[in-house]
Amino acid sequence: MNAEKTPQTMKPTTAAKKLGIYLPAAPADFQEAPVSRATLNELLESPPEWLVELRRTGPHPRDIVARKLGVSISGLARAGVTEALTTDEITALLQAPPEWLVNERRIQAEVRAENRRVKDVKLGKAAAAADRSTEG
Repeated sequence: MNAEKTPQTMKPTTAAKKLGIYLPAAPADFQEAPVSRATLNELLESPPEWLVELRRTGPHPRDIVARKLGVSISGLARAGVTEALTTDEITALLQAPPEWLVNERRIQAEVRAENRRVKDVKLGKAAAAADRSTEG
């Protein structure tokens, strides 16, 4: 039995997430057809000009916008930022941060510090437990 394997494909939405791009800004042919694993790998290895330009100037998806601004996706939502932003728009926000951005960056820094503290406590407890188990 020599059945040919059908290529693994994914929805354009999934491929856009893997490429880190905002799907509505991609070319129509990319938006409308399933993307094979081979095509995705090819796009990752040698991106065409449209992909390079889209990654450089945007518009960017919310997760990328949040990362570039140093806030959470929830922080963007609280601020009412629901649309994709371009690199220029992100740069403008970083150069003259509005009050919401300052607050959200502060909140994000507090969350990161708390996560580090919790992780350190857990590591300390794990190390103490390991010490107790080797002593006995």
